[in-house]
Amino acid sequence: MSIRFWPAPLLAAALFTACSDPAASPPARLPILGERDVRPNPNGGPADTVFTTAPAFRALDQAGQTVTNQTFAGRAYITDFFFATCPGICPKMQGELLKVFKPYAADPRLGFVSFTIDPAHDSLPVLRDYAQRLGVADPARWHFVTTGRSAAARDSVFGLAKGFFTAAQPDKTAPGGFAHNGTFALVDDQGHVRGLYDSLNPAEVARLQKELPALLAEIAARRPSATAAK
Repeated sequence: MSIRFWPAPLLAAALFTACSDPAASPPARLPILGERDVRPNPNGGPADTVFTTAPAFRALDQAGQTVTNQTFAGRAYITDFFFATCPGICPKMQGELLKVFKPYAADPRLGFVSFTIDPAHDSLPVLRDYAQRLGVADPARWHFVTTGRSAAARDSVFGLAKGFFTAAQPDKTAPGGFAHNGTFALVDDQGHVRGLYDSLNPAEVARLQKELPALLAEIAARRPSATAAK
């Protein structure tokens, strides 16, 4: 079972991007999604706009390595939320994300992180087996992570899902005991969510594949050149 709800401030932007033509030229710059705070400049100059960033997280991946926001410092990453025993949308979701992953499997500019929403079951060995069955050999390239098995840790993953503008919640009536949607979130090197994509819609996955190079080019342009660094 999938559920689809996004925070109200994001709804208009999400609808706009979801309806865009994936065959059209990618935008020169992707939008920054989420709420923003406009702060007056005390010196009388232009106001400063502060954008929402992705939530802070700390988790363990299938190799037992700690993964945090800093794991992806200086680069983009894609995230989603799943569980290993999901009988519904997860196989389709991860199969679509695998299509996105393969061209970037050895590319250090882009990372991937998948959060389990069932940490009570999805132990590190379970996540390791899941990754291997999917064909992901290097845990440093695509992290399958758990926030922990305590009650507080289990609950925290649902807050993380909301922070990445997706939806996940326990639901005894849903297949596997959880209801969630198949949103992929694209996050930039500054922690801003720059795109949301419905993994169950091939046109949306194609849009992600088309927009990724635009974001990677933007990140590269922000970095000082080797000459300037000398």
